[in-house]
Amino acid sequence: MTADTKTAVIGLGSMGYGMASSCLKAGLPTHGFDVNPAAEARFTSDGGAAGGLSEVAAGLDVVVVVVLNAAQTEDVLFGAAGVVSQLRKGAAVMACATVPPDFARSMEARCAEQGVLYLDAPISGGSIKAANGQLSVMASGTAEAFAAARPVLEATAETVFELGDSAGAGSAMKAVNQLLAGVHIAAMAEALTFGMTQGVAPEQFVEVISKCAGTSWMLENRAPHIVAGDYTPHSSVNIWPKDLGIVLDIAKSAKFGAPITAAAMQQYLAAQGMGLGGEDDAAVAKVYARNSGITLPGDDA
Repeated sequence: MTADTKTAVIGLGSMGYGMASSCLKAGLPTHGFDVNPAAEARFTSDGGAAGGLSEVAAGLDVVVVVVLNAAQTEDVLFGAAGVVSQLRKGAAVMACATVPPDFARSMEARCAEQGVLYLDAPISGGSIKAANGQLSVMASGTAEAFAAARPVLEATAETVFELGDSAGAGSAMKAVNQLLAGVHIAAMAEALTFGMTQGVAPEQFVEVISKCAGTSWMLENRAPHIVAGDYTPHSSVNIWPKDLGIVLDIAKSAKFGAPITAAAMQQYLAAQGMGLGGEDDAAVAKVYARNSGITLPGDDA
């Protein structure tokens, strides 16, 4: 399959919309579907192909599922209006949500029963990289699944890690990534607010630490949100109880202690309890600020 690969992206949140837009830019005929009709209308006005999912499913080559979690993924694939039963044999599902490895293996098996290929393809990079076709994809699946999804992978990703010939390995690697990413955001928030207790201004923190050994990609990406006092959600607080919950569930099943992950999880839960779940995940800094009486940028009005 080449640039005429007929594609549908299901889930037009910040990541899904960016991926769908990247497919359009690459010349792939692309449909966009979402529970929010406004998101669908916006994508169509941007050049997305028209038609309802039930009308176009039989002609699709690749369905990219970019929803929140395993339950939503399963509903999209096998729910009351599940797309898998509507696809032709040999079509591919590219599943991008963060899910447990066992779930990915289950979805692959159920798709195979209906002659549909499944690529376990969790993503990393954020909404800006999604829109620029520069994601990292941690993928695993059969050679046939990779071949079927290749035009979409080339359109949406800067780096594709091919991690195995069956589903599960991609999701396992994503869990490792999410452990680090979630911990790094919480650690950034702790360090930035700790610095404030010692007279280190947030903007000075970013200037200095981003050039020192204590930096991380998450620090460099998220700390500026705190400096700006802008918590527009590029990735929300609500993501982390889900994703770190998956990490901790996997760890429990492996009889593996993950105390640092558990500590970070408590900070995101506290942020949710403060009503911050829909804000950018950098808002976890507000937990530290509240507990220590610190005033963050933008909160002194």
